[in-house]
Amino acid sequence: MSIKGKACIVGAYEHPLRKAPDKSVAQIHAEVAKGALEDAGLKKDDIDGYFCAGDAPGANVWSMANYMNLKLRHVDSTDMGGCSYLVHVAHAAQAIAAGKCNIALVTLAGRPNSEGSSGTQVRDRGVNLPDAPYEMPYSPVTVNLYAMVAMRHMHEYGTTSEQLAWVKVAASHHAQHNPNAMLRNLVTVEEVVNSPMISDPLHRLDCCVVSDGGGAVIVARPEIAKKLKRPLVKITGAGETTKGQMGGKVDLSYSGAVWTGPRAFEEAGIKPSDIKYASIYDSFTITVVMQIEDLGFCKKGEGGKFVADGNLISGSGKFPFNTDGGGLCNNHPANRGGMTKIIEAVRQLRGEAHPKVQVKNCDLALAHGTGGALGHRHGSATLIMERE
Repeated sequence: MSIKGKACIVGAYEHPLRKAPDKSVAQIHAEVAKGALEDAGLKKDDIDGYFCAGDAPGANVWSMANYMNLKLRHVDSTDMGGCSYLVHVAHAAQAIAAGKCNIALVTLAGRPNSEGSSGTQVRDRGVNLPDAPYEMPYSPVTVNLYAMVAMRHMHEYGTTSEQLAWVKVAASHHAQHNPNAMLRNLVTVEEVVNSPMISDPLHRLDCCVVSDGGGAVIVARPEIAKKLKRPLVKITGAGETTKGQMGGKVDLSYSGAVWTGPRAFEEAGIKPSDIKYASIYDSFTITVVMQIEDLGFCKKGEGGKFVADGNLISGSGKFPFNTDGGGLCNNHPANRGGMTKIIEAVRQLRGEAHPKVQVKNCDLALAHGTGGALGHRHGSATLIMERE
């Protein structure tokens, strides 16, 4: 069953704080839910479906449902790391199409900035984790896993540190217009490549920020969406998958987007060149280059050239991305960036992005996320949305 046109995003809200030491994670979840409801013009009792992931505190989905006093007939606590929320929107559309619920709430929240947790260390969750006996003795760290991918890309395709730096430069051009962004100063290619090396070849400015905060979206049946006083943002295509070490045949040159992108485009009935704006997961600069290639916006190995010379900057480049500043400059709440990718895509489709970065005639947008790490195992999810 296709979800094309079966559901709409009617509410979206991003928490304004980037450090919230006086708030609990549950409180931030509730605050973003309230914000999304107000944005949609709905009430809490209208919600009959709720979706959350591992960032939600408590034993399971019932903990947050109880905290917010939700009366539900459909729940989903699928956890795919940073891309969970794109998966949730797709699953919400499926549930609505199947008649399981009418209005679904999706929330994300976290406090890694206040708690001093950068999310860089891959935690040992015990010997019951299938890969732990083979990986944990080598103390894998997230940034090292992405550095391996970047180094391989450079080896295979001649990608340079300067090309990767252009991703950060573009993000900074957008973040300067976002009053809530953590890093609002413009940076140059030279400043990126001259920033301290964290894990060769990734520099400090190749890495995303660590922030508190969160966000929420509300997905509703089209008949309900049409009665609300908000621009219609239809969900037209989606794809989700996982990619691992392929039974020992490890290939670091591509991500799960090679599968989720084509599936989403096929369901939506469009091609990559039709997309006017893209929210691309930017945990590191290499993440963006890889996903742009794998989603089909350029040929494999040409991502470095594609992002160079300001091509990602809204208003001057041909491929505007992450116009809120993304994870590289704006925020990365709970060390999970998928939710904010959806929110900025919704802003663009509604024509509600900052005027300095609003894409003209933006009627088709894509959001894509990853969860885990490109260097060993990760989830991938792609979402295509259309303004009616």
